[in-house]
Amino acid sequence: MNLNDALRAVRDRRGARVPAAMLETLDRATAELTASGQADRALGAGARAPRFALPSATGRTVTLDGLLAEGPVVLTFYRGAWCPFCNLALRALQQRQADFAARGALLVAVSPQIPDESLSVAEKNRLSFDVLSDLGSDVAKQYGLAFDVPEDVAAVYQRLRFDMPRVNGGHPRTLPMTATYVIGQDATIRWSFVDADYTRRAEPDDVLTALDALPPRPGAG
Repeated sequence: MNLNDALRAVRDRRGARVPAAMLETLDRATAELTASGQADRALGAGARAPRFALPSATGRTVTLDGLLAEGPVVLTFYRGAWCPFCNLALRALQQRQADFAARGALLVAVSPQIPDESLSVAEKNRLSFDVLSDLGSDVAKQYGLAFDVPEDVAAVYQRLRFDMPRVNGGHPRTLPMTATYVIGQDATIRWSFVDADYTRRAEPDDVLTALDALPPRPGAG
């Protein structure tokens, strides 16, 4: 079973724990975000990757420039520890971490959560890669991924006890669309996956294919 098959299985089971009216609200908001075309306007292949300097779950400051000095970067945006689809996607990436490393690539995940929540995500999912905090989704905005959650969706999250005001450091209404980027060492985005539907994610095998297609670094070999 690939990642998106597993994600669909999780989606199909939502009705067992989430009332139908809530699911209708969530699905309607996803359809509206999809129809807005924002995913198509987000940064994609060929664009320059915006620089960032973000705190890791362990308190270090991680910069894109520092990562690119070591190798190409796989940058993935997720919503938070409260999102079962995000946790499943992060675990799927962790399972292929050795394959990323074999290609010289560094994997890093970014969410709008505070560092303590990032640490919880890393520990819960046994992640060996950096998990960074993008409070206020400032970096996600630069990539064209950030959007404001509608009030009715925020109310659903509150009823489901997703404490977004706390875990997002006072920025409860802004989330990133799901996205994964392969960034070459020249800071150019070489491959991207962006989707307004949070139940769909980049397949790790597709990320590996994109890494294999990277041009050689200037001066290498």
